[in-house]
Amino acid sequence: MGSSFFEQESRSLVYRGSGMLRRGYTTGTCAAAAAQAAAELLLDGRAPAVLRYVTPDGTALRLVPECAHSESGTAVCAVRKDSGDDPDVTNGIRIFAAVSRIEQGIEIEGGEGVGRVVRPGLKCAVGQAAINPAPRAQIRAALERVLREHDAAFGLRVVISAEHGREVAERTYNRRIGIVGGISILGTSGIVDPMSEAALMDTIRLELDAHFAAGQRTAFLCPGNYGVDFARQALGLALERAVKCSNFIGDALDYAAYCGFRKILLVGHAGKLVKLAAGGMHTHSACCDGRREIFTAHAALCGAGIQTLERLMDAVTADACVEILIEAGLREPVLARIGREVERQLAHRLNGRAQAEYIMFTERFGVLSQSAGARALCEVLK
Repeated sequence: MGSSFFEQESRSLVYRGSGMLRRGYTTGTCAAAAAQAAAELLLDGRAPAVLRYVTPDGTALRLVPECAHSESGTAVCAVRKDSGDDPDVTNGIRIFAAVSRIEQGIEIEGGEGVGRVVRPGLKCAVGQAAINPAPRAQIRAALERVLREHDAAFGLRVVISAEHGREVAERTYNRRIGIVGGISILGTSGIVDPMSEAALMDTIRLELDAHFAAGQRTAFLCPGNYGVDFARQALGLALERAVKCSNFIGDALDYAAYCGFRKILLVGHAGKLVKLAAGGMHTHSACCDGRREIFTAHAALCGAGIQTLERLMDAVTADACVEILIEAGLREPVLARIGREVERQLAHRLNGRAQAEYIMFTERFGVLSQSAGARALCEVLK
């Protein structure tokens, strides 16, 4: 197995939560470094034992090429993906580059395990290998550097392949957004930050782009698996139109409006959506909680007694809060009041760029609250 390290140890770590996590590098970096090593093998007759590669953000890596060999005028090298402490499904797979001479220029193609784009709206054209523009630029720059160093008067063609790419792709969103047959070669900075929110938002944006390009004009957002399951089982919605936005509800709303969606349906568990009533648009508990405080405040405004308010403040789940409201005879007025505030906050966030409707539920109690136009959008999305 190959090894790698950051030239500056301080750049290999990043602070997250309460500790330090190890950074990694992208499949785009692997592809570019493998292409550089293969080009050196082709022109020098030997691959570097250790390859120095500088990522677009300026981070210097020392990578050990694997599987270096030549046959029939083609040189092949691989670089193993290291995602650091990020839970990336591509971690540990090898990205291969097969480099051969052409008359002039640089040609970049995808091979086995790299997906193909089959739907419009992505950063790569339909029919093209799913190698995003930034990694393509990395690969091109690496090959051009080798050509300059050797004062070569010809060009290079590289075919990028991914070990186990077809199998790994089944654990990604690729098929849903219109990429089949393998993984995508991704990355912008060239470096993977562990637990990267940027990477999650990139996925959300890709899905919204793909749905809009396919002609969908109502964005369908679900914060998580609970929302997806409820939308399918209780509402009968077509899940191939859904985008899981995780905790990034505000950012997903913003991007949906930016894409051109004028109607947005948000379906989510009360544990997430009730936070919107307080303006919390990033709903991870580490960033925004206050669920019981929201229930308690609106119950107080609806006339709940001190004992009910104290019980709400002690409740652990949204279901427990609803149960307390039922016992106090306040379920309908409190949830209606919270619902109106959710609508107000959604409208405030979108500021006329789009109209958002919502359905808030729990598994135990079903639909707790919904906006006036939510059911009409459900019919559109069935």
